[in-house]
Amino acid sequence: MSSILRYDLDGDVAVLRLDDGKANVIGPDTVTALDEGLTRAEGEAGAVLIIGREGKFSAGFDLSVMTSGVEAMQDLVRSGAELLLRLYASPLPTVAACTGHALAMGSLLLLAGDTRIGAEGPFKLGLNEVAIGMGLPIFAVELARDRLSPRHFTAATIQGQVFDPAGAVDAGYLDRLVPAEELAATAREEAGRLARLRRGAVGHTKSRARQATVDHIRATLDEDMAATGMPDPR
Repeated sequence: MSSILRYDLDGDVAVLRLDDGKANVIGPDTVTALDEGLTRAEGEAGAVLIIGREGKFSAGFDLSVMTSGVEAMQDLVRSGAELLLRLYASPLPTVAACTGHALAMGSLLLLAGDTRIGAEGPFKLGLNEVAIGMGLPIFAVELARDRLSPRHFTAATIQGQVFDPAGAVDAGYLDRLVPAEELAATAREEAGRLARLRRGAVGHTKSRARQATVDHIRATLDEDMAATGMPDPR
């Protein structure tokens, strides 16, 4: 599909391989590529698998865009929020294969997925925005509230705690860990299993489980973006 994202239909599983050759940052082109990948998957697949590059799932939003001005930053964050909502509410089962570091928007992609399988290794996962002087937007807080363990919610959001993979399982960013060399095959097997579920039943139940969160995020998105500013140096 692009130099950032490769799309493969593997049986009934749409595999979206995110690889920018670096840290897998999320910029406007990446958001567009992922959105187009989801559109294609919903037309021809039974499940979606998103996988990063070795050692790096995603380092989050592209800082070159985030620091280029308020308007560019808000445009990127809004489009990222819309992408997360689409993934979170997708009628297809979704699996994320977390190949390594997953920070900020990268960890939100995990929160928006259905099943999250991570690679063992010396990786960092979490919402580190507070640590770099940025308040979390409403959509990030609400996804965290829905998917993270209540025991870890305050530390993970208000305090910006970052976790190793085992801690990320306990916190709720990941569902389980496997050796890095087994990750792709394990995630593909899980996606294949989920693809055999009845799509209508999955979509119906996911809507019942998540629609209130989706509606709240959409209702507050304009307010959310108006309050989203540059990092606070204090």
